[in-house]
Amino acid sequence: MPELVFFSGTMDCGKSTLALQIGHNRSARGLQGVIFTRDDRAGEGKLSSRLGLVTEAVEARPAMDLYGYLVGQMSKGAKVDYVIVDEAQFLAPDQIDQLARVVDDLDLDVFAFGITTDFRTKLFPGSQRLIELADRIETLQVEAMCWCGARATHNARTVGGEMVVEGEQVVVGDVNRSSEEVGYEVLCRRHHRRRMTSAAAHAAALSPDVLPVNPA
Repeated sequence: MPELVFFSGTMDCGKSTLALQIGHNRSARGLQGVIFTRDDRAGEGKLSSRLGLVTEAVEARPAMDLYGYLVGQMSKGAKVDYVIVDEAQFLAPDQIDQLARVVDDLDLDVFAFGITTDFRTKLFPGSQRLIELADRIETLQVEAMCWCGARATHNARTVGGEMVVEGEQVVVGDVNRSSEEVGYEVLCRRHHRRRMTSAAAHAAALSPDVLPVNPA
C-alpha cells in the first residue's frame, strides 16, 4: 500500500542525503519520481546535500497545489511512480493535505523530509500536519551532535554568532555560516536552554574570569 512517510530530524542529520538516495535507488530500477523542495540552500528548484550532491527539483511555492501539479503532469503523459518532498516543514498545512491526497487518490508513495521544530522549539505548521497525517514517521538514525558531544535535539538560530530566540519563523540559512550571517547550529536541549552555542562556549573558556588565579 502507498504511504505518506515523514522522515524527521534536526538540521545536519542527513535528511537531504537520504532523500537523494531514495530517488537514486528508485531511478536505478526504472521508476520515475517528482521531487518537490522549498527554499533549499543551493537555490530555487534544487535539492542539495551537505555532502555536495545536488539534483533538480520543483520549487513548491506557497500557493502551489501539489496534487493539482501532479495530476497535470500525469495528464500530459508524464510517468510518476513516487514523490519526494524535501524541506517539508516549510509547506503550508493544506499542501500537506494535498500530499495525503496524492497517496490516497493517486496511489503514489510520498516521502517527506523535514525538521519538526524551529529555533524557538515550536512546531512548524507543515511538520505538525505531517505528524497528524503521516502513515509512518521515521526519525533519522544518523545523529547530529552538539558541540559538547551530546546528541543534538534542537535547532538554534544565530546572528553575529549569538543565539536568538525571537524573529520570523522562516529565515533561510544553514549551519557552518560565518559569524556575521544568520546561521543555524544544532544543540542538545541543555545548551539550547542556556543559549550556549559553540562560539559562546569558546568565548567563556577563553575568559580570564574562569581561568585559575595564581596566588603568587
